[in-house]
Amino acid sequence: MCLRSGSRATRAVVPITTVPHKAPALPEGPWLFAPGEPPRPPRAPSGPPRAVLFDRDGTLVEDVPYNGDPALVRLMPHAREALAAVRAHGAAVGVVSNQSGVARGLLTRGQVEAVRRRVEELLGPFGVWAVCPHGPGDGCGCRKPAPGLVLAACARLGVMPEETVVIGDIGADLDAARAAGARGVLVPTPVTRSEEAGAAPERAADLLAAVRLALGHRASGPDRLPPENRLPAESSLPPGEDRPSGGGGAA
Repeated sequence: MCLRSGSRATRAVVPITTVPHKAPALPEGPWLFAPGEPPRPPRAPSGPPRAVLFDRDGTLVEDVPYNGDPALVRLMPHAREALAAVRAHGAAVGVVSNQSGVARGLLTRGQVEAVRRRVEELLGPFGVWAVCPHGPGDGCGCRKPAPGLVLAACARLGVMPEETVVIGDIGADLDAARAAGARGVLVPTPVTRSEEAGAAPERAADLLAAVRLALGHRASGPDRLPPENRLPAESSLPPGEDRPSGGGGAA
């Protein structure tokens, strides 16, 4: 049994370190964590894109349900190499992440920031983090698959959505990219639904392959995926509570 947490399907067990509390009043838009000024790449990008935005849970780091503990942060395979490749290209980097644990009273802003700091300790600084703290029923415009996180991150970095690539592991990541006018690349994991993988215009076997594809280094397609990343016709995962109807998911 899997549930959506963060921005993908996750195991139904909430970490024992998570203690529910009363969620504070939330802003209408996303939380933005960024330096005082948008970072300037050391040189102009050698070609498109000008920015690459990454989903957090299940894409950059392993998905831990409603994680507010920096000690539980573990990188996904090839994360360091993928970020190094984007930075070497000269593009800006950012994170776009649903964190409904805030609205559910399972996470505080301080915990979200603590995890962010740990990710940056492992992967280096990002130009912007755009985080949606809302729940699936809050009707916000930032929660993926809505475009708000992507648009906010692009605005903060000073790039146009059409100059941007979004990399994630579920349909909601690509839906948010499409709605914002950005390009989306899917990196399937065991929680990715077969219909999400089938509908993805571009997908890659792992994060480094996704970055290379985003930077124009290799072609995509199902034949590029190893057997373990080729999903069956029917996913064995039941719908999670946070997966919107009609495909795509978010937490």
